[in-house]
Amino acid sequence: MLSQFTSNDEKQLRKKRFLGELYDFPEGVMAVGRLDENSEGLLLITTDGQWSNHVNKSGEFEKEYYAQLDGIPDEEILEQLRSGVKIGLNGKKYLTQPAKVARIDSPELPATLQRIRNDRHGPTSWISITITEGKYRQVRKMCSAVGLPVLRLARVRIGDYKLDMLMGTTVMEVEPYS
Repeated sequence: MLSQFTSNDEKQLRKKRFLGELYDFPEGVMAVGRLDENSEGLLLITTDGQWSNHVNKSGEFEKEYYAQLDGIPDEEILEQLRSGVKIGLNGKKYLTQPAKVARIDSPELPATLQRIRNDRHGPTSWISITITEGKYRQVRKMCSAVGLPVLRLARVRIGDYKLDMLMGTTVMEVEPYS
């Protein structure tokens, strides 16, 4: 499912599913920071465009992801990710801002429909990576740049909002941004 509500692309409408199928959302609703088609996890939804823009652009909100990597990072690779790496962005090289990165045990994520290879084809590992920017496919590109492609990616936190893996879908009302 794509983290957008609909599309003007007829081909996409025939082949993809959209958030608008899940609920009769009010007019003007938007996702706060999208997830790419192969990613999963926390998605905030609002009708407050100013707040959405603030979360996405201000650099004040940390976004934490759990990433399953194809391989095992050594300390040098983790330090590269922490310091910032060059990724391709709009045909140019872009140096990412510093990130918080740590090895983690396999998180308890819900089952996925994605086909993810198992360890018999080589070792995999998990990291927590926290960024304050949100460039297009940034976490995937950062990990690929250090030679460890992402097999599974789940956003687990945006600022103080944390995904409760046991709760599933949660709806909560918050005060408008001012």
